Amino acid sequence: MSVGLIALLDDVAALAKAAAASLDDVVAQAGKAGAKAAGVVIDDTAVTPRYVTGFSPARELPIIAKITLGSLKNKILFLLPAALILSLVLPQAITPLLMLGGLYLCYEGAEKVYELVFPHAAHAHEAELDVGSVDPKAFEDEKVAGAVRTDFILSAEIMAITLGSVPEAGLAMQALVLAIVGIAITAGVYGVVALIVKADDFGLWLARRAPSSPAGALPRMFGRGLVQGMPYLLKVLGAVGTAAMIWVGGGIIVHGAEEFGFGWPSHLLHDAGESAAHALPAFAGLVSWLVQAAGSGLIGIAIGLAAIPAVSFAVVPAWRWCSTRIRKIRAA
Repeated sequence: MSVGLIALLDDVAALAKAAAASLDDVVAQAGKAGAKAAGVVIDDTAVTPRYVTGFSPARELPIIAKITLGSLKNKILFLLPAALILSLVLPQAITPLLMLGGLYLCYEGAEKVYELVFPHAAHAHEAELDVGSVDPKAFEDEKVAGAVRTDFILSAEIMAITLGSVPEAGLAMQALVLAIVGIAITAGVYGVVALIVKADDFGLWLARRAPSSPAGALPRMFGRGLVQGMPYLLKVLGAVGTAAMIWVGGGIIVHGAEEFGFGWPSHLLHDAGESAAHALPAFAGLVSWLVQAAGSGLIGIAIGLAAIPAVSFAVVPAWRWCSTRIRKIRAA
């Protein structure tokens, strides 16, 4: 009996070590995959704060919470199983779907640029899309829905990069890595977003609560600086978010086109990056990345601007026709 018990304990210990090693492997794989997706994560962090601008401070955190929940649903309930199924059943469909997502990002970003350059025409375009609402709750719901839609595209890119980082792993390992990366990135992105949008409230609290003694002068100054500086930071983040949407969308389309045999845009951007890197060898990696990112952005803005009239003259009439048919069917 004692020998059998010792053997059983040895087996349990061996299983525990194997489980620990597997867990370490999953965490290591998730860390590598998350690092590769870091560029998209930065874009996601920059894009999101613009969806909570214009709301009262009391609604900022609830809106971020709604977007966070929507992001988790995107990654865990929809994209994770879809990525695993597509990788098993129809892997060739992943690239076209990502390219459609890239097209949406280009359109969203180009629309913001269009609004900045031609504000009156942009407002007319938005009126055609019928996205405005005077009801505060409906307006908030529309903003959250827009943020979740944009998050879906960025999350799809994150999950695709993650899945591409563990191509040889088993299905269970891939699922665990996707889940860990999805949850960790969501928590990190929207935690940072919450800190950004509430920094001015913290600054106001600090400016009011700091003691009036000389020791409180620095906290009061810091608090006032936060209050005065956050609107400018949010504007900068909005611009960065718009640029990021265009850059990421253009990059997705360029890399997707390369897989379908249209590799000259990707090769052109790569050669331009290499030439710039040779000109500034001390910053070769950074310069090459900047040139290629700028090139992807130019392609993205061109595609996005071309998509604006396409949406106005094709998508909007089709959407209105479908909406009318649905209302008639419901009325009948």
